[in-house]
Amino acid sequence: MSRYEDDELSMHKIDDYDGNESKSKRNTIRLVIAIGLIIGAIYASFKYNNSQVDDYVGTEQNPGINTTKR
Repeated sequence: MSRYEDDELSMHKIDDYDGNESKSKRNTIRLVIAIGLIIGAIYASFKYNNSQVDDYVGTEQNPGINTTKR
């Protein structure tokens, strides 16, 4: 039965489990998270700045699109 226990996966057999990760892996994860946050912030700012409609189509006599329900 010990043969099967040796083959069984366990979290303790992983090198990076329980705070034993290397400094380079920790820095890589931090770098990936930071890049993801930066890309997300850039995307959000572009989406916010480009989604505001400041063009009005119409005049006082012909107001353009009528949005009231009929």
